[in-house]
Amino acid sequence: MERRQLGGGLTVSAIGLGCMGMSQSYGPSTGTRDDHIELIRSAVDQGVTLFDTAEVYGPYVNEELVGEALAPVRDQVVIATKFGFAFNPDGTQSGLTSRPEHIRAAVEGSLRRLGTDRIDLYYQHRVNPDMPIEEVAGAVKDLIAEGKVLHFGMSEAAAATIRRAHAVQPVTALQSEYSLWWRRPEEEVLPVLAELGIGFVPFSPLGKGFLTGKIDAATEFTTGDIRAAIPRFAAEAREANQAVVDLLATIAAQKDATPAQIALAWLLAQKPWIAPIPGTRRPERLQENLAAADINLTEDDLAAIEDASAKITVLGARYPEHLEKMTDL
Repeated sequence: MERRQLGGGLTVSAIGLGCMGMSQSYGPSTGTRDDHIELIRSAVDQGVTLFDTAEVYGPYVNEELVGEALAPVRDQVVIATKFGFAFNPDGTQSGLTSRPEHIRAAVEGSLRRLGTDRIDLYYQHRVNPDMPIEEVAGAVKDLIAEGKVLHFGMSEAAAATIRRAHAVQPVTALQSEYSLWWRRPEEEVLPVLAELGIGFVPFSPLGKGFLTGKIDAATEFTTGDIRAAIPRFAAEAREANQAVVDLLATIAAQKDATPAQIALAWLLAQKPWIAPIPGTRRPERLQENLAAADINLTEDDLAAIEDASAKITVLGARYPEHLEKMTDL
């Protein structure tokens, strides 16, 4: 697979693998833990080198899964994980925290669960408004000096916050939602990343599955599926937003591809330092997603997508209000 360079010289596969859904957020999985380990190792065999997890996924169990799956090839891959949430004794979330002492405790926990001596890319999961970002960046800088962390990342951070952090410790990558139905990063964030030489790792590049064309107004979400609480996934919103999928399907038919592949190819065509991390629990979807790296969208294709998408108004917020408030955007 094509390789791409994020900031700070970190080279990764053009498409990575988001591993969160193997442990939470999308309802019960039909696969077992062994199935998920096999899927992650299959991704490695198909050229994926960037794997994304976080202490909050599960919590904790997703890091354990990723660590076990990647142990045989640890030196061949980039493991990204995240800090920034506080937890109650029972493991439930109790808010945000990025105090330096918390970061130090969090990194030790992540290293242990991942079974590794260093974290390749360590993201602040959410910006904590109660802690100056300069102190956060300084704490990660100390971990980099100790060799426990190799690169600093941020997630869902605003342009001004990124600048302040980068002045203390260079930011290698920003992770935020970005796709054809969520393009806010284009307004302020992408220009700052280009200016500072920071890579971009879009999560939910397939719109939490909607852009695959496999979800419609009649879809019923299972217990534990976060999409049931997201305004953009209300039945009336899905019906209205089908126009985005129809656009992708039109281009896909011309390219002998799927809507998901066109959505990913569109992202890859935006900047050479963008590496999306679609998640999946199914081998056939993994293969489909990775094949998007081989699709070439011409300037005419991109112009046609831009023209058509400009006429579409996406209905519904991307998060419920309490989750949107946790972002820095």
